[in-house]
Amino acid sequence: MPLPKPSALTKPTLETKFHIDYDWWERTEDDLRVYLLSHLLPEQREAAKHITEDSTIDYIDPETGEVHQLDALHVAIQQAAEDANFISEHTSLVDSVFRVLLKNNNQPMNPVELAAPTRYDAETILKTISGRRIYRGIRPV
Repeated sequence: MPLPKPSALTKPTLETKFHIDYDWWERTEDDLRVYLLSHLLPEQREAAKHITEDSTIDYIDPETGEVHQLDALHVAIQQAAEDANFISEHTSLVDSVFRVLLKNNNQPMNPVELAAPTRYDAETILKTISGRRIYRGIRPV
């Protein structure tokens, strides 16, 4: 028998998984593309100004050899995520969580899993992203 869905009123815990809710971005006045560009490394930003929303590149999977069409901005962010300074001690908590989720292809993660790569305490992460205000579309799954 499947477990019942949690109520919308259920308070998130340290085990609650969070993700970037892209539907939230569609409902808000904020521009996701502009925010994503802000996560690129400074040297990437100039080149990224020329990336249009429909820009794609051919990506060859190094393990399978398959060729995939990928969004050029997504590829640029994945390249930026490889840099040691993508998440630093100067990156805000919300931006750090967002960047970790970006780096992990938006795989849901709980505050305990987010703590090490963001360098923030799991309790602090939970308090910040589980309140009534939604920061940058980061929501419980």
